[in-house]
Amino acid sequence: MNDLPAPPRTDDWRIDRDRAVALFGPAAHDWPLEIVEETGSTNTDLMARMKALPHKADALARPIVRVAYLQTAGRGRRGRAWYAQPGDALLFSLACVLPRPLEGLAGLSLAVGVALVDALRSLPLANPGQIALKWPNDVLLEGDKLAGILIETAWSTAHASAVVIGIGTNVRGADELAAKVRTAGAPVAGTTPTALSRALPGANLTDTLAAELNALESLLQRFGAAGFAPFQARWNGVHAYAGREVVLLEQGVELARGIAVGVDARGQLLLDTPHGRETVATGDVSLRLANT
Repeated sequence: MNDLPAPPRTDDWRIDRDRAVALFGPAAHDWPLEIVEETGSTNTDLMARMKALPHKADALARPIVRVAYLQTAGRGRRGRAWYAQPGDALLFSLACVLPRPLEGLAGLSLAVGVALVDALRSLPLANPGQIALKWPNDVLLEGDKLAGILIETAWSTAHASAVVIGIGTNVRGADELAAKVRTAGAPVAGTTPTALSRALPGANLTDTLAAELNALESLLQRFGAAGFAPFQARWNGVHAYAGREVVLLEQGVELARGIAVGVDARGQLLLDTPHGRETVATGDVSLRLANT
């Protein structure tokens, strides 16, 4: 017998806290879950709290999750604005202390991407394989951008790092979102925004949040213990551009092009070029398919 609260109605875009907690895994259901109507940025909110903590591995008993229906200063990689109407996107940040120094955080955003792919594929999609990853940290649905990740470090010591993981997932309203981005003249890094409802008509914020938190709970344990290496094979297995010619750009200027092979154990992109195999670290670069 299923004792879960009923799924939210399609006209009810708010998060059903009881259902989200019931769906949340037993190992993590006691994480503080804050849901607010509006804020500037959930990342900024949690970064301020993390910076105020003692710089110790045990400074935070458990991760904190902060969700906002509207972020007035939401942002993505390279400071891009994140556009979303209340109820259309799941916007939240997770703050935690990982038992790793700053250099031990290499590949964290890629590992989070793996967790998001696994989370979204766990939902009742007709074709879960439509969801894949674009290096370094975009989640794609049939080649269009479904979710993005922004990770910030509040402090780091030789034994621990305080991080805030920001995640934005487009759940509904893909057409309206794409139109707003075009009107604003914002760059979309070679991919058009889309929403989960394209593949799952009944997609809602509640079930999407629970799925993503379940996957993140496992991620934090594994990454804290071993870094990115355990996630490398999985990332390569869901690589959207594997074996395809890509272009690396910095502020619109081409830096390199070649065949995207995958990533190494540190999350660096492996690129086969006419000059041989090159490794590319995450930084202020964007990746696009060639001839697009």
